[in-house]
Amino acid sequence: MELLSPLTGDFFSDEREDDIDYSDLEEGEPFDGRDLLQYEASIRERAEEENRLDSSAGDPCNLMVYYHEEDEVKRKVESAVISVKSRGDTLYGCTTLKLREPLDEKELSELKDYIRGQYSDGWGEGFEQREISVDGGKLYVHFWQPDGFRFLSETELGRDSSAEEPHKRPRMQLLGYDGNIFAIMARAKQLLVRDGQHQEAKEMIDRVSDAGDYYRALAIVSEYVETELSPQVQKGRKETREEQDQKIRKSEQRDQKKRSGDSR
Repeated sequence: MELLSPLTGDFFSDEREDDIDYSDLEEGEPFDGRDLLQYEASIRERAEEENRLDSSAGDPCNLMVYYHEEDEVKRKVESAVISVKSRGDTLYGCTTLKLREPLDEKELSELKDYIRGQYSDGWGEGFEQREISVDGGKLYVHFWQPDGFRFLSETELGRDSSAEEPHKRPRMQLLGYDGNIFAIMARAKQLLVRDGQHQEAKEMIDRVSDAGDYYRALAIVSEYVETELSPQVQKGRKETREEQDQKIRKSEQRDQKKRSGDSR
């Protein structure tokens, strides 16, 4: 039996473009399960290393060793081992259970609460502090998220798989670049090149250079990489240019408020 949940991460690039101020980019590029899929082997290897830390015999860490309730959950669950698993175009956190007997709904809920605690304050807290070296930079991966963490149902997983597209644009968050269009453009170019879209990267740079307007430049970048400003179909229609500009301004206002709060 497998319990799957969202996986997120922060990517810190080794590359830096000349003549660009990166001083405000203290946080990594936020990645979700789709972004992390390309690093599945490296993340799984790091999880296996984590599982062997307290094992003299090299056996994977069994979370049930640390389950101290003497109840039906402990009696029925022989082992619970954390790793990752891909489904469709997404990488998920995965705890694999070996059961002696099936769990009822209440027992499964209690077990999920225990594993959730391991993700947030136990095994997962240690793992997210481990640097994972990958092509082009380093990753820090999170099995638990403070907002909206949940174990996914088969219905949700099936919906994610059915929504798979032949090729998805690289994902990038604009928040945190302090209005530096050159840093934004450099990061978008880096993502496109890494994705094998060299011609698209050149085309984007040329179009942004000729944009003549900051908001128009952001909109162009968002055509090539998926950002919080990328046009999305809402109730069968695409966002208008005015709606995109409103999103841009709101995003920048949130960024400014965050920086103002951090400086106090």
